[in-house]
Amino acid sequence: MASSEFIGGPQELAEYLGGMVPVRSIYAWRSRGEGPRAYRVGRRVLFKKADVDAWLE
Repeated sequence: MASSEFIGGPQELAEYLGGMVPVRSIYAWRSRGEGPRAYRVGRRVLFKKADVDAWLE
């Protein structure tokens, strides 16, 4: 998977994290400016795989 590819939105991010993090927590992180970097694409909020992997380290 290329580093610029998106995982998807908050639901897909929760699945990527193995279901260990509730979607509600991802929304809370976003509102507080925490968690992996998010990108606004139109009306959607998306997360890049490379950003999520870097945040996990």
